[in-house]
Amino acid sequence: MLDKEFQYYLDNQGEIVKSYNGKVVVIKDNKVVDAYDSREEAYWGSVKKYKLGTFLLMRCSPGDKDYTIHFPNVSFA
Repeated sequence: MLDKEFQYYLDNQGEIVKSYNGKVVVIKDNKVVDAYDSREEAYWGSVKKYKLGTFLLMRCSPGDKDYTIHFPNVSFA
């Protein structure tokens, strides 16, 4: 579903990390459209602006440690 957005992140990770290291970036239409301090802020800020399934949230960091994100005990309802 969001393969293009994830590939954009992979292809541009070095440049994105230089600008947004430690932030949660919002990728939509092959560009970074927002950056937040936490996953929760990124989620709630993004769903107010964009339709679910049309954007990708990525913790911005070097390497691949943040490619998979888990939300234990967090309710988005």
